[in-house]
Amino acid sequence: MPEPLKNLLHETLVGDMADRIAGNAQIFDKNRFVTLATEGLSALELMERSALIRDALFATLPGDFREAAAILKASLPAAGRPGLSGWMLLPVNQFIAARGLDHFDLGLDLLKALTPHFTAEFGIRPFIHRDQQRALAIVSGWVDDPDQHVRRLASEGTRPRLPWAMRLPQLVKDPAPILPILTALMDDPEDYVRRSVANSLNDVAKDHPDLVAAFIAGHIDGASSERRWLLKHASRTLLKNGHAQALANFGFAASDSLECELRLVNGEVMFGEGLDFEIRVTNAGERAQSLMIDYAVHHVKSDGSLSPKVFKCKAIMLAPGQSHTIGRRHAMRPITTRRYYPGEHRIAILVNGAETASQSFVLVMPSPDQG
Repeated sequence: MPEPLKNLLHETLVGDMADRIAGNAQIFDKNRFVTLATEGLSALELMERSALIRDALFATLPGDFREAAAILKASLPAAGRPGLSGWMLLPVNQFIAARGLDHFDLGLDLLKALTPHFTAEFGIRPFIHRDQQRALAIVSGWVDDPDQHVRRLASEGTRPRLPWAMRLPQLVKDPAPILPILTALMDDPEDYVRRSVANSLNDVAKDHPDLVAAFIAGHIDGASSERRWLLKHASRTLLKNGHAQALANFGFAASDSLECELRLVNGEVMFGEGLDFEIRVTNAGERAQSLMIDYAVHHVKSDGSLSPKVFKCKAIMLAPGQSHTIGRRHAMRPITTRRYYPGEHRIAILVNGAETASQSFVLVMPSPDQG
């Protein structure tokens, strides 16, 4: 069994935090900090533990944020000297987000100093939420920073739908203000940064698919292999959803003179087993065609309606008159993200985003005495 995430924050770590802060502030009561930060710690989950340690910082660091910020900045690693790093800095993020908003520039500067030692993407979001224009003006200046972690923070911290973090509703509604940041980082020398740019664009695509498809179209001509990878990774949701412009951006235009056949090996599937099927596509046209072949399983819901889920299959190039056959098995087994219901389901084949063939099949659930 993997170690629970909550154990990343533990009593030994709290003691190390206390020592590293106390080494830079004689007024810091490290014994009180340890007592407050460890009382009931073992019973809490990860973010609750972080909040407990943050509250201990509230109680033991100076009430003046400027003094507290100076202590925390001095407590970061420097010149080979150990300091606050790794998961110690999760509660520090929370401390800055809570106490630094009234000292806007200083708070963001401290998060910038922190991020080479642990991500600050969670800490900067309350600043963006408080005053988006002011925050983004500062963050935009980080895109040329010599430290890759700072450059990545400019992209990752501004993602509208960053997982595990507070959502930024203004940027969900209108992501235009972050596009200059993403454009500036698109050809960053570090894959670590470019991957963050791709993930941010993919976030935006969930709410503004046409905007991202047009953005990709405007930056793909003459793209390096690294940029082309970034743009395709940024388009993954759009490609999966069969967005026409996104598909065309990568050479998968609307198919012309295409024949597609779907054959089900078994039209009845027992839950726990799989649906076996075969796809045969033929290029009946007079020019070669790039084809992205996916399939969608339309699952029965509790009310009897169908809900599609798209699955990637294969990308191929077909010469005129050429045929290609693909065999697949789609497992129908228990997963944590879906509840299955018996009845007539449907499978549809999608070629360059367009449905080209479909058939129904029946899912049978085992009787109670079978398991």
